[in-house]
Amino acid sequence: MASREVSTMIKQGFMSDPTLSLSSSPSRTTSTTTTSKLYSPSSSPPPQTESTRPIPNQTLFEMMSEEHLRDSKAIEESRKKTQTRIAKFLDELKTRSSNDWGLGSGDVRLTVVSRDGHRVSMDVHKRVLSEKSRFFAEKLSQRKEKGVSHTVEISECDDVEVYVETVVLMYSDDLKKRLIGENVNKVLALLQVSAAIMFDAGISSCLEYLEAVPWSEDEEEKVISLLCQLELHGSMTEVLQRVLSEPSTSVRTDDIFLKLLSGVLQAKDDKARREMKTLISRLLREDSFDYNSRLDVSKDTLYHLCHRCLCSLVLCLSEAMCIDSSRQDRGVLMAEIAREADNLQWLVDILIDKRMANDFVKLWADQKELAELHSKIPTMYRHEISRITAQLCIAIGRGNILVPKDSRFSLLSTWLDALYEDFRWMRRASRSVDKKLIEEGLSRTILTLSLRQQEVILLNWFHRFLNKGDDYPNIQRAFEVWWRRAFIRQYADVPDSSQMQITICNYPT
Repeated sequence: MASREVSTMIKQGFMSDPTLSLSSSPSRTTSTTTTSKLYSPSSSPPPQTESTRPIPNQTLFEMMSEEHLRDSKAIEESRKKTQTRIAKFLDELKTRSSNDWGLGSGDVRLTVVSRDGHRVSMDVHKRVLSEKSRFFAEKLSQRKEKGVSHTVEISECDDVEVYVETVVLMYSDDLKKRLIGENVNKVLALLQVSAAIMFDAGISSCLEYLEAVPWSEDEEEKVISLLCQLELHGSMTEVLQRVLSEPSTSVRTDDIFLKLLSGVLQAKDDKARREMKTLISRLLREDSFDYNSRLDVSKDTLYHLCHRCLCSLVLCLSEAMCIDSSRQDRGVLMAEIAREADNLQWLVDILIDKRMANDFVKLWADQKELAELHSKIPTMYRHEISRITAQLCIAIGRGNILVPKDSRFSLLSTWLDALYEDFRWMRRASRSVDKKLIEEGLSRTILTLSLRQQEVILLNWFHRFLNKGDDYPNIQRAFEVWWRRAFIRQYADVPDSSQMQITICNYPT
């Protein structure tokens, strides 16, 4: 047989002969071994046809035996399906080599052996292998004799079926057409084998397929992982363009965020606007958990949009002061005020999530003109604006906003009366308003102030609550705490005698 072989039987990738064996053997490369398990095109386990629930009074041994029998049947069915597909490929190979190529019987006996010992042999042609695969060309060129038959064996393959199908692809004139209808995992497996045997046309066709078809999120991870392992360099650029971008800059990224956020704030369709607010908030929140994330929306962008909303609110309230209650555009103006207030609430939510809301407390406290206009128009127009104050108090009460005492007191001085007056409308106009949450946030915020400031605010609330009852926020808990601080636990200004004293004693050793 030696005179009719390339050399001795090729083993362990290609040949055990050191002159013909390479570390980059198709079945031995690291990328081939590690990746083929992930992208194996083997059929998934067939659905179970028997119930997996144990039969009453069934022994553990019987249950284990039945489970083993089911597993054995599943494995056998999967193996039969694989053998059927391989047989189909071999028939196609025989037909193509005779009809399309006119080569007659093959002069190379190629055997592919799986890790579990399953062997598949096929008669192929040295000319085709050498023309299509640089790997085969190198190996088979070492024997120049004409009319000599060669025997080649590739052992320890992860997926015999994929190897056989890759060989069949070498006989195809239109590889891209042949791949139409295949799934991404199958094409990744073909790409892996094609790269291992340096089948350039197969590599190109697989990459063209991957570039053209959509990927699921799981497939995307597999595509990126395999291409990075194979290191195909320039040829994979087109495929990865959908997931890789040019290096971003803070200016460019912030410009994109500004366009996105502005688009949402100015959206004409309310339903679409709500959906995009929810989506962008979720994406920004997810990004905030990744400390190694690329680039985030800047504080300057968010505050620029806040100022824009504040200007719109001032303009809307100014118009509301002049409007005749009998005019038809009354409802339009009410909707516009509610819309701008809702936009500002959304931005404040983002600021709180990004831990950038400290400056907004002072900004909101300084809106004297807006607060004055607010007090002069009917409650039904303005109550959405007071939700911003409630939003800030909840965040301060939770410790999510840290601002000086003067800023906290200024916030309440400017907007607390408005919150009191709008509380009834806020509760009744929106199911999303949580009365208890607002009362707790307001109470905690008040109790962070100086005792004198607490007294001023809580005594004012006390008289209002007696006249309005449930139409006002119930902050009795804050009132109780202030009472105890002011009249029961009176802390006098006495010298601090709580300094720690340290005594050093020497113990006998």
